[in-house]
Amino acid sequence: MKRILIRGGRLVDPARSIEETSDLLIEGPVIRGAGGAPADEIIDAKGLVVAPGLIDMHVHLREPGQEDAEDIESGSRAALAGGFSTVACMPNTYPPVDNEAQAEYVFLQAERAGGANIFPIGAVTKGRKGAELAEIGQLSKGGAVAFSDDGDPIRDAEVMRRGLQYVGMFDKTLIAHCEDPSLSGNGVMHEGFVSMKLGLTGIPAASEEVMVARDIILAEATGARLHIAHVSTAGSVELIRRAKARGVRVTAEATPHHFTLTDEAVLAYDTTVKVNPPLRSAEHVEAVRQGLADGTIDAIASDHAPHASEKKEVEFPEAPFGIIGMESMLPIAVVELLSTGLMDLSGLIRALSPAPARILNLEKGTLSEGADADVTLIDLDKKWVLGEGGFQSKSANCPFLGRRVKGKPVATIVRGKVFWNE
Repeated sequence: MKRILIRGGRLVDPARSIEETSDLLIEGPVIRGAGGAPADEIIDAKGLVVAPGLIDMHVHLREPGQEDAEDIESGSRAALAGGFSTVACMPNTYPPVDNEAQAEYVFLQAERAGGANIFPIGAVTKGRKGAELAEIGQLSKGGAVAFSDDGDPIRDAEVMRRGLQYVGMFDKTLIAHCEDPSLSGNGVMHEGFVSMKLGLTGIPAASEEVMVARDIILAEATGARLHIAHVSTAGSVELIRRAKARGVRVTAEATPHHFTLTDEAVLAYDTTVKVNPPLRSAEHVEAVRQGLADGTIDAIASDHAPHASEKKEVEFPEAPFGIIGMESMLPIAVVELLSTGLMDLSGLIRALSPAPARILNLEKGTLSEGADADVTLIDLDKKWVLGEGGFQSKSANCPFLGRRVKGKPVATIVRGKVFWNE
């Protein structure tokens, strides 16, 4: 088996509370420790961070059904370019991933793509219609690592309660898209001063918070594992913080756009910033940042949602929700969280690898001996322009396009193979 020696890097392994300058030996698909054996290939990592392969637990790869925007192969390339060795893809495809065969299809296409590890997230309900539970057991057998009707909330509280119970039987996590449709209505942006100024219909913060509160209550009642996707409001952060203090099995994620951009980005009617949940006002953004800093929010995820350019090049109210993020997530997090001192390096890597691995029950997120040889090399000092030279994704609906950033993934190793190397 081929041996790769990563020499002289700054190893950051939060799962073992390790941050040190050391070598790392890879033998075939597994990590063999600090070296000491002859290597077939040597990678000079001096000045680079050597981290467990990054994991994006919330992406939309659009296959099957919308391959013009993205497919599993292009999504895999985008993941690798962004430093992600592993991604978990949401089930809101056409048809949705609500049965064993559809879950297996994702694995088959990922194998054909031959790049990043790609795991399917199964739908909680059949057709993602929120009425009848999907075959949770069969989906688990097909490889679903978690369950969600993402893109749509589960409106019926009894269906949500039973979903938590059944998902819990297989020790999986239910990932909730928290939104009360009766409150969000036909809203297209955050409800507040900016929406009033622009004359656009708003989505109140309460739309998210009402469902976060409900789902936490149901998780507490069932003892099941609940994960709140794309947290965007101060009220949601506080609800999660209090639930964790009570011992509720709840985790949460935040996206770079929700801890970076405010609703003022909509002033130009730029459809690349139309996203659900919407960009919120400054006090909500700050609350999300503080939630990441104190660990209330466990993980950082992209909610990578590609759209073909012609679908975004319409009037703001008619444009679909969604932002791409796999190729911009790491540098935005470095600039906004690490460089500002809001998070230290170990905390940032924890939110990008061990935390999502734990939430999804993946045996990944560490550089320990015998672990999967998924490794990301990062140049924290590299200055560059996002999107310069194009994206690996098929789509370019990125609000950070053209932004000067710092911090770049320079190599992504998956199963002991170097798939991305700058």
